[in-house]
Amino acid sequence: MTPRFVLVLSENWTLTTGRDLPTLVRWAREAEDAGFDAVMVSEHVVLGPDAGADGVMGNPREYALPGNQDPFTPWPGSLMLLGAIASVTTRIRLAAAAILAPLRHPLALARDIGTLDLLSEGRLVVQPTVSWSRDEYAAMQVPFTKRGAILDEQLEIWDLLWRGSPVSYSGEHFSFEDVYFEPRAYRPDGPRMWFGGQHLHPRLLDRIVKYAHGFHPLGRPTPEELETLSAAMSAAGRDLADLERIGGCRPVFPDDHSVSPLAPALESIPEQVAQGFTTFCIKPSQFTDDPDGVGAFCREVVKRTDALMS
Repeated sequence: MTPRFVLVLSENWTLTTGRDLPTLVRWAREAEDAGFDAVMVSEHVVLGPDAGADGVMGNPREYALPGNQDPFTPWPGSLMLLGAIASVTTRIRLAAAAILAPLRHPLALARDIGTLDLLSEGRLVVQPTVSWSRDEYAAMQVPFTKRGAILDEQLEIWDLLWRGSPVSYSGEHFSFEDVYFEPRAYRPDGPRMWFGGQHLHPRLLDRIVKYAHGFHPLGRPTPEELETLSAAMSAAGRDLADLERIGGCRPVFPDDHSVSPLAPALESIPEQVAQGFTTFCIKPSQFTDDPDGVGAFCREVVKRTDALMS
């Protein structure tokens, strides 16, 4: 099995400014040329003081966890950025991860992701999530404690919309009758969907079993979590082997000012492949400070991984 790579385009602001979005589009095209499988863009609508409540991370190249990022971190609109990338690429997948679905009306969001899926001819991957920032939910006037229930209704609505019109729905948070939704997404069952989180809690497990094409955990799932997931998939008549599993490449920073060497970050890939992971996320700014070297970096990732797997 040849590992597939996802170039993470979010939070690379040591390589480029948050306003220079054409550079991100160029990197996506270079990643496609280098043989990468996908690019990934995450999102926030706004950030508040709780973004950095636990202290800003020491090395700005590190992945930001809840509560440890600068509130001034740029977050361009992920779907618009992926639309621009779709227009200059032909093969690479477009991973919108994570989409903060509860902050939008499900019909409006379905329109945006369905259109992007059509534009890219089925290359879109959507990872809906609830996220963690109370300040963001407060600014958008969406109840933070209801976000999980809101997402569950949204997923039910999307599942209906992809099948055909008219659609009616009656829930606690959304209700409508006889709406017509055309054009629909590229596939009859909608865009490919990933789900993930820090822990495999029951609600996440239910979403994966019902809707997921991929499992993208934050960090490494425990053997017990994978056993639970396998059992739940089997009980629903699904096979865990059919679920794309997304892993990662962890940098090893020598200090708070330097990039990580590439080789140690790739060493865990053969082990993850043996565990069933097929697709691996990697963020370029963690390994290079050269904005003109991202294409070469992608080629080096593929070359080194091929050597590890041989």
